[in-house]
Amino acid sequence: MALIELRAVTKTYGEGSAAFQALRGIDLAIAEGEFVAVMGPSGSGKSTAMNILGCLDVPTSGAYLFRGVPVQRLSRDQRALLRRRHFGFVFQGFNLLPRTSAQENVELPLLYRGEGAAARHAAARGALAEVGLEGWGHHTPAELSGGQQQRVAIARALVTRPTVLLADEPTGNLDTQRGREIMDLLAALNRERGITVLMVTHEPDMAAYARRVVRFVDGVVASDTSSGAAARTPATALEGA
Repeated sequence: MALIELRAVTKTYGEGSAAFQALRGIDLAIAEGEFVAVMGPSGSGKSTAMNILGCLDVPTSGAYLFRGVPVQRLSRDQRALLRRRHFGFVFQGFNLLPRTSAQENVELPLLYRGEGAAARHAAARGALAEVGLEGWGHHTPAELSGGQQQRVAIARALVTRPTVLLADEPTGNLDTQRGREIMDLLAALNRERGITVLMVTHEPDMAAYARRVVRFVDGVVASDTSSGAAARTPATALEGA
């Protein structure tokens, strides 16, 4: 059974003459432990598909199955629970609270879950260590490089031990070297921790880290191919950026 499956999924915004069909019958299956890059021009439907996969939106028609469960039939609260338990999100803009320490930023998802302070502190320290930032928890975002800020954002996504990591242009605000370091980290997390990674990117160099590339054009999957991603992650992958 696929971890994630879209069956004939459509998404339409608006009504009547103003209606816009962002997705036109998408079929897509993703196995647990895959690393998939999603590419396509603006307006191709890739972001709409990722929002549906992350339980941030629902299809107009068709089915979205997560471990065989039809997600579109769940209530809003049930989808939110599924999202909190199984999905971590990483964004291009880091989305860190500026006057809050790295550790406190990482703790936020656990705070929303209602976990106690001791458990939050321990989990956040562990997540920061996992991304190569052990000892950096007291620094604010302004005291960190762009690469380090994105590592904090990844630690925040990892602290809940998600099944799936959804990354939206995770290297978009980074220079080439820092972007490669973040991609090395995502590849290591996928291979060594078994986290399923779905990444939207416009950059072929970054998509090459994935083992599979899905290209969207005009609301349909135009191609779905295996890539030549290297089987070995550089030793620098978990070192601080």
